[in-house]
Amino acid sequence: MKFLNKLTLILYSWIILILSVIICMLIFGWLDVQRTGYFVQYLLNREMTSQILLGVSVVCILLSIKAIFFSSFSNNDEKNSQGVLLENENGKLMISKETLENLVNSVAKGFEGTEEVNTRIDLDRDNNVNVYANLVVSTDAVIKNLSSKLQTKIKEKVKNATDLEVKEVNIKIKNVAPKKEIES
Repeated sequence: MKFLNKLTLILYSWIILILSVIICMLIFGWLDVQRTGYFVQYLLNREMTSQILLGVSVVCILLSIKAIFFSSFSNNDEKNSQGVLLENENGKLMISKETLENLVNSVAKGFEGTEEVNTRIDLDRDNNVNVYANLVVSTDAVIKNLSSKLQTKIKEKVKNATDLEVKEVNIKIKNVAPKKEIES
């Protein structure tokens, strides 16, 4: 999230919180309506205070217009959500996240001891790939060896196929599949 968006969210949160507390206090009778009116008139009659309130109001209006009419996502963020855009002197190549997920799935399914695979790919701004693989393994699998070899193989395969760096390969063992009985 950009700094301006964070600042806007914090500012609006505080304004809404203060206004909500004041309204609740007025409704429950803990705050006198007449005294509140006098206090507001006093603030508005002071030159310095009214200028500060005017400045905050103008900033809030401008930030509201920005939030309503302009997207907070850049085109680069949208491209990263779809996949990786690679460019060279001959043109452009878009590799979708689904393609990377299918590549990782095919590598993982090729390992002995892996029964089921479900992957998710995250990309950072530098086109580094983060892989999250959920596995169901067979009962005879040595999980530590399987995961280590699988992490290495996934990194190699993605690097060879796409020339992208795999920053992390995170493996979660969801379950151990029951042994399949051999029918006689």
